[in-house]
Amino acid sequence: MDKRIVFVGAGAIGGYTGGNLAQNGFDVTLIDPWPEHVEAIRKDGLALEGVTPDEFVLARPKILHLTEVQHLAKERPIDIAFISMKSYDTEWATTMIRQYLAPTGYVVSLQNCINEERIAAIVGWGKTVGAIAAILSAELYAPGKIRRTGAKSPPGHEVYRVGEVHGRITKRIEELGDMIRTIDTCKVTDNLWGERWSKLCVNGMHNGVSAASGLSGNDMRQDERVRRVIIRLGGEAVRIGQAQGYRLEDIAGQDAETLARAAEGDRAALDAVESLMVALRNSQQRSEYQRPSMGQDMQKGRRTEIDFINGVIVECGRRVGHPAPTHEKLIAAVKRVELGLAPPSREHLYAI
Repeated sequence: MDKRIVFVGAGAIGGYTGGNLAQNGFDVTLIDPWPEHVEAIRKDGLALEGVTPDEFVLARPKILHLTEVQHLAKERPIDIAFISMKSYDTEWATTMIRQYLAPTGYVVSLQNCINEERIAAIVGWGKTVGAIAAILSAELYAPGKIRRTGAKSPPGHEVYRVGEVHGRITKRIEELGDMIRTIDTCKVTDNLWGERWSKLCVNGMHNGVSAASGLSGNDMRQDERVRRVIIRLGGEAVRIGQAQGYRLEDIAGQDAETLARAAEGDRAALDAVESLMVALRNSQQRSEYQRPSMGQDMQKGRRTEIDFINGVIVECGRRVGHPAPTHEKLIAAVKRVELGLAPPSREHLYAI
């Protein structure tokens, strides 16, 4: 595929995906605002670590700092622009790259949260595509260094999902799927919105919990009281998604309806859900590193995406008449920690 590709955002997911595409022979340019990260990649390459030593890749993609983006005006227009910034940076990042798109170019949201509408407001729905890193766990832990904390090609689940906003399977979405399959498994879906809400459920269950508590993904699941909060978060989000008419996919390996019933007190459903959650602690994960992105943000002193994950669930719940009290309490806890009013602690979750 002779496409010119840019990634606006070379963090954990954008850097991992874009770096591997560059390594696989695609014409990729990364764009990032962190000067040390940009200079490290220019000097030493982008080190992409995996769960096993065999997965290690030292990619050498082209990279620009934000202040250098105007150089794109002297080059061939962009065919595919991935936005891999935090959700609160979506609009300006899309506006910045829009002027460099080819006439048939399009923008792909490869982000947490649901940002397609924000992107479409800037470039139009016809130039907007969704991509979901459904079960790709990764961390940018030092300039020029990204490590993946979950196994490649997990059985029964595609790591990436890509889809058109209208749900039709088009030539460009099939080409995009083929491109991403050079990195890991990828599903071309006719259910982008159901996939998006399902991933929002996953993020809503885990990201804020890690941010408020300081716990890793595995440690969260081993604490029964925290685990029950996670299940309530999931159940509320599932019911709100169903009320909006979404066709939900599995939620971190859980059947959506079973998860909702578990949150509502169905004993058999609760036993099934908890058994699977506990079993997720396995040798394929680098448990010493695995931490949801919002937990990583809190460790680094960055702004969290709590308003774009749990906040969206709460707002959509209000619109469809399904309250989300557990999400509201979690938002309050995360903001207290984020503002420095309290240290991270599992006690915040015990109080929910």
